[in-house]
Amino acid sequence: MEEDKVFTFRDVKPTPDIYHTYDSSLKGNNAPAIVIDHGSCQCRVGWAVDANPKLTFRNLMAKLRKEKGKSDVDILVGNDIANFEAVRFQLKSPFDRDVITQIDTVETIFDYAFSHLGIDTEGSVNHPVVLTEAVCNPSPARQFMNELLFECYQVPAVSVGIDALFSLQHNFSKPCVELPTSLVVRLGYQTTHILPVIGGKCDPQGIRRINLGGLQMISYLHRLLQLKYPSHLSSVTFTRAEELIHDYGYIAEDYLEELSKWADGEFYDENVRKIQLPFTPAPTAAETSLNLEQQQQRRKENVKRLVEINAKKREERLASDEERLETLQIIQHQLAEVDDALAIKLLRQAEITDEHHLEQEIQNIQDRVSRTRQKMAAAAANPNEEGEPKKPNETAEFQEWLEGIRKQRTEILSRRKERQQRRQELTKRKSAAAQERMRILSMLAKSGSSGPGKKKEDTFGMKDEDWDIYKAVSKDGGGSDSEAEQEKLNDLESALKRYDPNFKNYSGASSNAGEGSSGGFVPTAEFYQLHIGTERIRAPELFFQPSFIGSHQAGISETIDYVVKLYDPDTQLQLVNNVFVTGGSANIPGLVPRLRKDLLSMRPFESPFKINIAADPTGDAWRGAREFGKVAPPSAYLSRAEYQECGPYYFAEHHSSNRRFALIKQ
Repeated sequence: MEEDKVFTFRDVKPTPDIYHTYDSSLKGNNAPAIVIDHGSCQCRVGWAVDANPKLTFRNLMAKLRKEKGKSDVDILVGNDIANFEAVRFQLKSPFDRDVITQIDTVETIFDYAFSHLGIDTEGSVNHPVVLTEAVCNPSPARQFMNELLFECYQVPAVSVGIDALFSLQHNFSKPCVELPTSLVVRLGYQTTHILPVIGGKCDPQGIRRINLGGLQMISYLHRLLQLKYPSHLSSVTFTRAEELIHDYGYIAEDYLEELSKWADGEFYDENVRKIQLPFTPAPTAAETSLNLEQQQQRRKENVKRLVEINAKKREERLASDEERLETLQIIQHQLAEVDDALAIKLLRQAEITDEHHLEQEIQNIQDRVSRTRQKMAAAAANPNEEGEPKKPNETAEFQEWLEGIRKQRTEILSRRKERQQRRQELTKRKSAAAQERMRILSMLAKSGSSGPGKKKEDTFGMKDEDWDIYKAVSKDGGGSDSEAEQEKLNDLESALKRYDPNFKNYSGASSNAGEGSSGGFVPTAEFYQLHIGTERIRAPELFFQPSFIGSHQAGISETIDYVVKLYDPDTQLQLVNNVFVTGGSANIPGLVPRLRKDLLSMRPFESPFKINIAADPTGDAWRGAREFGKVAPPSAYLSRAEYQECGPYYFAEHHSSNRRFALIKQ
């Protein structure tokens, strides 16, 4: 890599999915199946007759309120969410460690998928559904899914299977034919599974799960970067950490040896990835002087825009008050004509307690409406010399607001100056402040002892007045330059810089006050760079050493060794001859060489083994399910009649599905 090469974040935004057409060829008695790869990271939906899925989106949903205090919400699903970081705390996933726990979220996601496929049939989806599910999926989760598909969407049949086995089928077998004996390593988003396939079917007794996946790997890298760059917490987002993993992460063949290489300066310079964060350089003195008039003009435009916004809000409040006033007056007229029960009901609907409260509320609204109309009339009837309305920066209301901002700023600076003077006085031993402090301390010492041999109970701090003594004794004088105060000062100065053209004449006071903390530091582009060095291998190493995040579970290589040793030597040899790796995290470079090295050290001397990786670890599960949906016999589906007869826990068993066990009655 070139030494001066600096990368940037792509920050790719998802493209909203289009609504596809529902062709006549997709309707009728021989309607093709709908194939849904319902993964915990991404959801892929398409027709069994298509080569690729029609829809690919993040399996997430967000509910956003349109206006504060109102019940109306916007529901966003998948690619409709333009910025995941903006709604990070509103995101909901239907999964918990690959198991469906939020069935209402699944319904919203399926509504999104079926509508974007173009399905317009009323009250039903007249297509069989081929669906992926978790390994050893619990019966309650399958019950939720069957009830949703059969009761809500009225589908004619459902077939469920394991995504990793569908991927194995796509790469090594034909649909509805026995799967080859393999050891499947499924690297998922929330969990990792080791699945032994013996005799054409998955052996549930040998399955092992590691509660660790791509999500934990990204979260680990996110925490590492936040600890490394505490000044860029807002810029180092979870989405960007995910991008760094996909673009620059790799798995070391020998982790400790690779770490020792990173200790070498030349190796570090060649392999470190410098990522430039968004940065706006500070303007030079020449640019500032040249753009002074432009800045004043921009401030005047901002003032005008602010006044227009306030005027619009005033009009909206006036319309709302008039509507409320009309409603209350109608209720007041109706109270004399209705009985007490109906009168109480009308008052409750208007959020009024009694008639006295009603009269008081009407009077308050009338006064508010009158004041608002007077302000609007005064603003409209005060033209300048050219007959136009008065300029926004000349209105009394704006000047009053601006003067209030100046006053608050002056008060904060005054308090800071007083605290600074008090601290300086306390450093002098003979000053009045220092002598007063020593006097209070001596009084406290005397009051704490009642004589020789006697111990008085210490009750200092149990009264609120004791805090006043502490503030008087404190060297800070009972206060300090807090972060909240500094943030408020920054907000006030930002408003003055934007709306006050004369702010430059007195803007030096606060900068002088904070000069000691900043030290005159002027940030450069290098200050806004992330150097991704050993983090490139530390985060992916989590799959092999979960102890990095405090997990007691074994890594992938140890778990593979444990599962293989559960079987006899002949079966072991068959399993390791096709170690098949699939799942989204299998795309990380270096995975196959690392597994090959670990298996070589675990297997007997000169014992053969072979590691294969899916052609497309992310999309082969959907393609395998698509091939299955094209040729699967009716016995591979759970029909509506079987669902009604056997119950929602039942499912049709086939080569790529979970094993079905009879439920034990308590």
